[in-house]
Amino acid sequence: MTLSNKEIIKPHGGHLVNNCLAKKEELPALEREAGSLQSIEVSKRVLCDLEMLAIGAFSPLSGFVEKKDYESIVENMRLSNGLIWPIPVTLQINKDVYEKVKGQKKVALKNELNEVVAILNLKEIYEPDLKKEANLVFKTEDEKHPAVRYLFEAGNYCLSGDIKVLKHTYDEFPEYNLGCEKTRELFVQKGWKRIVAFQTRNPVHRAHEYLLKVALETVDGLMLHPTMGETKGDDIPADIRMKCYKTILEKYFPLNRTLLCVMPASMRYAGPKEAILHAIIRKNYGCTHFIVGRDHAGVGNYYGTYDAQKIFDEFKAGELEITPMFFEHSFYCKSCDGMASYKTCPHDVSSHVTLSGTKVREMLRAGEMPPIEFTRPEIAKILIESMKKAVEVR
Repeated sequence: MTLSNKEIIKPHGGHLVNNCLAKKEELPALEREAGSLQSIEVSKRVLCDLEMLAIGAFSPLSGFVEKKDYESIVENMRLSNGLIWPIPVTLQINKDVYEKVKGQKKVALKNELNEVVAILNLKEIYEPDLKKEANLVFKTEDEKHPAVRYLFEAGNYCLSGDIKVLKHTYDEFPEYNLGCEKTRELFVQKGWKRIVAFQTRNPVHRAHEYLLKVALETVDGLMLHPTMGETKGDDIPADIRMKCYKTILEKYFPLNRTLLCVMPASMRYAGPKEAILHAIIRKNYGCTHFIVGRDHAGVGNYYGTYDAQKIFDEFKAGELEITPMFFEHSFYCKSCDGMASYKTCPHDVSSHVTLSGTKVREMLRAGEMPPIEFTRPEIAKILIESMKKAVEVR
């Protein structure tokens, strides 16, 4: 089947913002300009946001949001023009940095190696209502929540304005950091019109595999799209997860119907509102469907189990354009002799094979294989070996 770009779902806001990354011929002049500018070092989260802007994943944003958009997002989950956007993308600074950059028209942004990675066309400096943002976006002021802690520690001022990224700020797995323009081209080449995306920050276990295959029955292709930017310190390292993703796709999925692509975003762990953001991002990549499972983008006990699914009801039918696919908790049922969910399985929980994350980690550390009904042995082997190496390094 031959497709054209016109048949691929439109990016959020109608067009892909892919001019934030400097072209090769622009670099010499931009680098000279950056050398004359006041510079500030930015956090890993901001570096992730710069990469997402550079590859078009945050379309229609072309930089860090200004005050009117910030307030509208926090209060209404929309930009000031009415377009859905659930979490503000901001560049927070403290008082000392504020004194350095106030009155500047442009600011050079540096990474931890003191390299200039972007130039910010400074439009506005404003003071965000951080408590309001914490309560409305993350549903808590508890600083045990990683994003709330970051929010309260990053500074009481925000810089806004368009950015020009001089170099990619995410350099892991470059062959899989495809960007939105590239994935759209690939979908056209593959003839995929209906594409489902799956968000994860963990290895794919049997329950994930089950829902991916159920979803794949109804679409043309699957984009496995793990978050590879900044995550929590206790999440499994990115290189180990990549081994797991490659293995599961090679062993248990038709390769002509799958695409592995990394998302260089920083997790906010905002639960329901992050589910909306993740759906918008996948629409920008060209996906028509997006899997939303149990406790999507959750952390701790801040959100209800299926709040990330319920939030989609707050928008008009078709307004987001991308179609969410809701799944309940799935498991292996001994009585059914197969994978199932509470929607399909009539049997008592005593027949269900379910393991807590804590129990699985204990087994892996001890070199024990979790039940094959829970995880594929190839994946368990990768995780066991990585944990052994981590112990040896210590």
